[in-house]
Amino acid sequence: MSMRILEDAGAVPDAGPLADAVAFRERLMELTEASHEAALRPAQPGGLSHGLRAAIAARITRHYAETALAAHYDALAAGAPEAALAEPGAMSDDARLAAILAYVDKVTLSPSTASRADIDALRAAGIAEGDIVRLAGLVAFVNYQLRVALVLRGLAGAA
Repeated sequence: MSMRILEDAGAVPDAGPLADAVAFRERLMELTEASHEAALRPAQPGGLSHGLRAAIAARITRHYAETALAAHYDALAAGAPEAALAEPGAMSDDARLAAILAYVDKVTLSPSTASRADIDALRAAGIAEGDIVRLAGLVAFVNYQLRVALVLRGLAGAA
């Protein structure tokens, strides 16, 4: 991810006070980019392939109609067998994938209702502990990224 994807999603202009503020926070943007790489394309993906991670990220962004971020993640998921799961409402007959999607949707759309039972459902579907942690990190990162884009867009609209 270039640092520009978040700026584009947030409608940050190329020049002006908001562009200056984002440039002033360059280190934060660099850390966000590093988090993107760690969440989406880690060297050791465990049981969550890069394609599945990208499809999950695209799904999360679609829940909030974030088209720029969805397009970015669709490009990363292109050609992956799980790419179709990027559409909200798409499900899988595979119990493992169905549990992952249910968790992703719940934590994204109604995080206050998430509970230990949701983690237990992931375990029951055969998802390893390390992959549960990886999944939680991915969902947290993409939801953070969405919120930053929304704030930037709000600030861009106010400028």
